[in-house]
Amino acid sequence: MNWMADNVEVRNDPARLLSGCGTIIVIAVNYYTPQLHLKFPDFPKISRYAWGRDYHKVVSGILKKLAVEVQDIADAAGIGNVNYQVAVDTAPFRDKVWAQKAGLGWIGKNSTLITRKFGSWVFIGSLLTNLHLEPDSEHPDHCGTCTRCIDACPTEALVGPSQLDSRACISYLTIEYEGHIPDRYCEKLSGWIFGCDICQDVCPWNRFAKPTNTRDFKPREGLVVPDLQLLSQMSVEEYDSLTRGTALRRAGRDRLRRNALAVMGLL
Repeated sequence: MNWMADNVEVRNDPARLLSGCGTIIVIAVNYYTPQLHLKFPDFPKISRYAWGRDYHKVVSGILKKLAVEVQDIADAAGIGNVNYQVAVDTAPFRDKVWAQKAGLGWIGKNSTLITRKFGSWVFIGSLLTNLHLEPDSEHPDHCGTCTRCIDACPTEALVGPSQLDSRACISYLTIEYEGHIPDRYCEKLSGWIFGCDICQDVCPWNRFAKPTNTRDFKPREGLVVPDLQLLSQMSVEEYDSLTRGTALRRAGRDRLRRNALAVMGLL
């Protein structure tokens, strides 16, 4: 995760991402769908966020439409020279921090953004602009004394409240990590072949989850109940058909095959 250390100056100062940045408009987009992961031991599972269309494209599209609406308002008010920058989990940008400052929710002990309305099943998108708008109030923390997420993590990646050791995180190991998954973690994957939802599944705030209205986030065929045998042996053509337009592309074919073999106990 060395890329997290890159561009620290930009992460700390949004004005380095957009010159003259005066306001950050943050949105939280619900992606929850009612389908559930099967609970059989080590049954193959894909993180809920990757079941539908790649969220980078969906949320970026929403933000671009929002920028047009804001521009129309600015034009009507006689405000010229309005600049924007869209940020959706790819730019060096502290999206969760700004989401909390924007009043959308708080950073939970599982290190995700938790909202009162949708729990943590949300994607964050930000629109940086040189406009100076009235800010909302920062959202207070509502995790209280609950430690369910910390207690439930099979690899003990949550080393403290809102403190994640990415080297032990199943999401990191199955998506970002390029080498052989260490043996001490292979036996704790609990069936996860892309990402992990355990710390969200146990969060009490997610009892407020509501099905998304965004059709693009509806699960694609073969992703809620993935075919482990197919994943472990899939050809280039099969990989392309299964992952086209989804966030699964982040891991790539070789890593997905590796993860499937690891879950099968064949690594």
